[in-house]
Amino acid sequence: MILKRNVMALALASAGLCFTAGVHAAPTDNDRAAPAAPQDAQKQAPTTADQQKAADDAKKQGQSPELAKSLEGITVTGYNASVEKAIDYQRYADTIQNVITSADIGGLPDQSIADALTHLPGVSAERIAGQASQINIRGLSGNFIQTTLDGREQPSTSGSNYIQFDQYPSELINMATVYKSSQASLITGGVGGTIGLQTANPLDAPKEQNLNVDARGSYTGLAHNVAGANALGYRLSAAYQGKFLDNTLGIGLGVAQMYQPHVSEQFVGEAYSGSLQPVNMSPGAPQAYIPQGIQLQQNGGQERRNGYLGTVVWKPSDELQITADSFFSKFKNGSFGYGFRSQNFYGNAAQITNPVFGPNGSLIGGTVSSNPPGSAAPWNNNQFSTETTADNYTTVTNVFSGGLNLKWNSGPWHVDGDVSMSRAQSHEINVDSTADPYTGLGTANPQLAQQSLTYLLTGRSIGQVSLANPGMYTDLNQMALSRYGVYPYVYHDRMKAFRTSVKYDLPNNSFLSALEAGVYVNNHTYNADRSVYVYGSEWNSDTSLGQPPLTLNSSDATVRCWKGSFGNFPCFLQLNGPAILASHGITPNPQKDIIVNNWTYVQSGQVDQKVRDLFLMADIETQLFGHELNGNVGLRVSHDSQFSHGLQQVGNGAGIPITDGNGNTSSDFAPLNVGKKYTDYLPSLNLIYHLTDDDQVRFSAAKVLARPPINSMLAGSGSYITNGNTYNIYGGTSPLLDPLRAQQYDATYEHYFDDSSGAFTAGVFFKHIKSFIQQVTYHNFDFASVGITVPIDPATGAPYLQGDYQTAYNAKGGDLRGLEMSFTKTHFLPGIWSGLGVDANIALTSSSVKNPSSLGGPSQMIGLPGLSQRVASAAVFYDQGPFSARVSANYRSHFVSDTQIAVDNQLVVFASELVYDFQASYNINDNLKVVYQLLNASNQPTRTYFTNQQQTGTIQYFGRTNYLGVEFKL
Repeated sequence: MILKRNVMALALASAGLCFTAGVHAAPTDNDRAAPAAPQDAQKQAPTTADQQKAADDAKKQGQSPELAKSLEGITVTGYNASVEKAIDYQRYADTIQNVITSADIGGLPDQSIADALTHLPGVSAERIAGQASQINIRGLSGNFIQTTLDGREQPSTSGSNYIQFDQYPSELINMATVYKSSQASLITGGVGGTIGLQTANPLDAPKEQNLNVDARGSYTGLAHNVAGANALGYRLSAAYQGKFLDNTLGIGLGVAQMYQPHVSEQFVGEAYSGSLQPVNMSPGAPQAYIPQGIQLQQNGGQERRNGYLGTVVWKPSDELQITADSFFSKFKNGSFGYGFRSQNFYGNAAQITNPVFGPNGSLIGGTVSSNPPGSAAPWNNNQFSTETTADNYTTVTNVFSGGLNLKWNSGPWHVDGDVSMSRAQSHEINVDSTADPYTGLGTANPQLAQQSLTYLLTGRSIGQVSLANPGMYTDLNQMALSRYGVYPYVYHDRMKAFRTSVKYDLPNNSFLSALEAGVYVNNHTYNADRSVYVYGSEWNSDTSLGQPPLTLNSSDATVRCWKGSFGNFPCFLQLNGPAILASHGITPNPQKDIIVNNWTYVQSGQVDQKVRDLFLMADIETQLFGHELNGNVGLRVSHDSQFSHGLQQVGNGAGIPITDGNGNTSSDFAPLNVGKKYTDYLPSLNLIYHLTDDDQVRFSAAKVLARPPINSMLAGSGSYITNGNTYNIYGGTSPLLDPLRAQQYDATYEHYFDDSSGAFTAGVFFKHIKSFIQQVTYHNFDFASVGITVPIDPATGAPYLQGDYQTAYNAKGGDLRGLEMSFTKTHFLPGIWSGLGVDANIALTSSSVKNPSSLGGPSQMIGLPGLSQRVASAAVFYDQGPFSARVSANYRSHFVSDTQIAVDNQLVVFASELVYDFQASYNINDNLKVVYQLLNASNQPTRTYFTNQQQTGTIQYFGRTNYLGVEFKL
């Protein structure tokens, strides 16, 4: 099937090529420097604006004047133009970097910035809900990556440090640069790399008045299989750029709207117990590692994103330019999950017969049944049940970034100043509700019904599941809502920053071409706010609450069945949780809870970071052995202050009175303000040695750092007493974490083809990372050493004995090394095929870093999260006359990540994946273009497993998405 679909995509491309060949049957001169025929819409003479833009871009990037000269020669449009432009940026940059540029002011051709970035060497993405979101660079996850927009550090909506790139509409981004080596002038934070997003300068527009409008409708066929999903969607964007007052005033406006279905079908195998247990819970039974359970779920909903961009540029003279700009994006991901979840396979909660074992002693199949009536209940009263689930992961996020920038260039002096404010907010409703089959509904003591399920995990394929009595789960007379829980996640991330630099050219110096110094100041505040509302208890396990299971009716519970590849699974009820509660006179009201759910105070808090950086950098330009040597050497001094405000549970009324949202008051918590300061000296060196006009080698070395994940630095902690006299603390976070420091080295060889028509590059890199953030539990810990006071034991009048401390710490680091190769070539065939181009790259990465995991049963060492040993991408594109097309493929080998969600996030291995996309367009005239896109052409699923491939984690299908639309350009 995959082969057939790929052939179909290629056939569409071939049909377009043949059509174009017929339109342009006249002979075509393959000499790109020769004047083009007037009727050839693809080749235009460079305008004064083009030349000025090239020169300004060169200045912005701090690159050689040769870049401006080279860019003036670009006389093609479409994919070829954007590829060749990116090659020139890469060629003349002082750092090792890869660039993607838009083919026009309408934005990049990919669905998202993350998709576009994955075409670059060593860059891969984690697909969340079927879309590329978190970026990995050179085997390091998003928490090791710095991201800027127009030079401004970006806040995050993820609740951690990594950026969710689906927040940024590709239609509003003009260029993206991945910096793989560092230099002193770069903002710190990118151990893996730095991603610089850039919007367009309206003064660089090709004409005085420019307007691009893009409207595309989408169709996702899998939506017909998923409850709560709509197959149709759209993307609409408009970008305007105007120049006024004799080209001294530029105004840029952009808007991008997206509406699309949130669609997936998933089979989930949950994490395993970390200890061997009897399979059928009887003496003499075989021992095995038993999973918590399995899940089957349909995820539906809608995604809506609105992005806005505004830019005003005033350039009253050649020396002075003042820019005011702002970016805002709001993203609502309405995500609902319906299906069923079988839980409590282990812990004496179920009987297991006919077991099937994996090679590491894990249980991968069998028949799971309720304990016989009258048998001893497990210690925590959990019971096996196949629950009907109704989850709501709807998240509303927004990002704002804006500021004022001043550039002044006079003779040898260059001054750049920028003041900015950025903020991000995220609010996930996070509803988890379950219904179970009961006997005795309507009586004072309803009982969980006896149940039985037979299952088999089949590795990276959809597993097998059958129920002994499937009709029970769609019978409104037997099913009832056991629990409705709301656990909102709310994050606020704010930054206020100022940066300035002064550069002085040294035109007569035989070794240095310029000196530059600068300052960077950033005040960063992060807030986490947790709350909770819960009705009832799972499996009705806690009857003391006086909240019995709630009966259902046909208006709030609808029978749904599976289709397609999941069509053999049992039907289930699609529950409307709020309607069920409302029919019983209940209104959920999430609040902080100081009594039953005091973790809402432990996990809430604030982190304040203050960054004060200075840098000094010298640009090198000299001759060595008769060849040009250039680059830079510099030092960045980074002073950081990190403090967190939270609450420590001290108990025994030794804290301050706190009244929660439910009106309950407790004095068991005391304020905590803990943190540290540190200063790092970060030298860097970048050298480019020009072997010939077209060949050069690079060497880079630097010390770099990435700050700890900001959610790991919360100070809040809970406590509990063991043995009547020992004080223990839980929380898993620490404001005393050190940054993630590293030493890195790069060496590359680069060959560039004539007329910017391509490049071949090969390079190696090595990083030594001193530490990684992990959780740890210390025993008999000295709490005073981290500023925590042990409360008084009222029985003795002395402090409690010191016990366990669960926290985050800087675990031992390790090495990361790799090889990257890329090849790009345009215009290598004659005649009508001169518009054909190819772009391919591969990255091989390895690391000595391992992490322990017992989620698959026996404790095993697994790889560094985010690291794929092999990452590759390839694209074939064609521009000729009015027709353009591109077929692309992205591949990454297996990697580890904690982004699988079962009940909680779980650390799993993601299997290798290969994703194909196709896009084609046809210019009807100079102003109107028709565009078609096919995304995820082979319906590549996400597959995960627990250490052993037979232990299924998630098999998740997202479907193919088709786009058809028009672009209007004025």
